Amino acid sequence: MRTCPYCGTKNPEVDSCSFCEAPLGLDRPKRKNFVYLEQCEQPFSQLKLFHTYDLLVLLRLVRKERSDAFNQMRLIKKGAQEAQMDQETISFAEEQYLYYTKRAKVLEGILVDRMGYKPKTINDRLLISIDQKIKEYEKKA
Repeated sequence: MRTCPYCGTKNPEVDSCSFCEAPLGLDRPKRKNFVYLEQCEQPFSQLKLFHTYDLLVLLRLVRKERSDAFNQMRLIKKGAQEAQMDQETISFAEEQYLYYTKRAKVLEGILVDRMGYKPKTINDRLLISIDQKIKEYEKKA
């Protein structure tokens, strides 16, 4: 017998719940001990398996990297006017900015699917609040 993680119905060895039809073989995403920027390079199929909290942390890292790339691109373009900068340096800065813009959009899209919106800012206060709610839920479960 397998218990449905959504409604709690006991089911014989089948693939979906007899009451709510939820898949029984899937595990809910587990939080990672550590999230790092390079994880944003994973394909959509892997990112959608991340815990929502981890996606928020990863989006925060990507937004920071995107902001840094934008500032670097701005400085390079400003410097290119004063000194002769090679086009390769300018192109690299633009590519980095566009890369992290796209990565942020992927993460935001997954979060919109789950939460119905994308957070405007992801600060310590938001993450601490969500972390506390998750820990409270885990104590009850």
